[in-house]
Amino acid sequence: MGRVEGKVALVTGGAAGLGEADARLLAREGAKVVITTRKKVDEGQELVEKIKKDGGEAVFLQLDVSKEEDWKRVIGDVIKKYGKLNVVVNNAGISVVKTIEETSLDDWNQVMGINAAGVFLGTKFGIEAMKDSKDSGSIVNISSVEVHINESFFFAYNAAKGAVRNITKTAAVHCCEKGYNIRVNTVYPGYIYTPMLDGEARDYGLTSEKYLAQIAEKYCPIGHVGEPIDIAYAVLYLASDESKFATGTDLIVDGGIAAK
Repeated sequence: MGRVEGKVALVTGGAAGLGEADARLLAREGAKVVITTRKKVDEGQELVEKIKKDGGEAVFLQLDVSKEEDWKRVIGDVIKKYGKLNVVVNNAGISVVKTIEETSLDDWNQVMGINAAGVFLGTKFGIEAMKDSKDSGSIVNISSVEVHINESFFFAYNAAKGAVRNITKTAAVHCCEKGYNIRVNTVYPGYIYTPMLDGEARDYGLTSEKYLAQIAEKYCPIGHVGEPIDIAYAVLYLASDESKFATGTDLIVDGGIAAK
């Protein structure tokens, strides 16, 4: 307990799936958590109440990660309420199951707007909020194991998550060069059971159970897909001062997929 005690952590896409697990664990370990979503307002507010019931501290703010003005407003609200920001988890993301030939420009812009531009803005404004603080800062960007395996039917998603990798590394070097006490790292989840996978199963005309079984057999050397808490513990490590010497790093949590 207390691995991020006293820190203020903002989690995008925090109302469900990986973001919910991140928010719950960070709160349990002592952080004041700011949960943001674009659409799932009711779910975000309900999660805040659950965290408070469990003895944690959390607030909900609505945020479209692809909009610069939203980021300015939310960061301003966080600083006004807590006086600081220590951790940003750029988790919000969407998936479109299409090859390059099937992908429209609208598909591309939508995926890149949330998965890539959203991470750029979250990293940019996170650095701005943390750079003059005496506290250590940590930005954790969520990419995907798809960056390493490049399945053709995730064309736009793969491109966006590849951008996340380079946003992270370049920003990490920038913070070092500027002497900012801010670390920027990437987590690469493998196949994790979240609502996003339910959507992919529907796209293939399969039940979630059958889709997960197929994924485990075809892709996962460890023999099963992961759970959101598996990623949350990786995020917690990078958010905490335990990772004070880790920046620009790739933390792959995928059950062995990228090792093949």
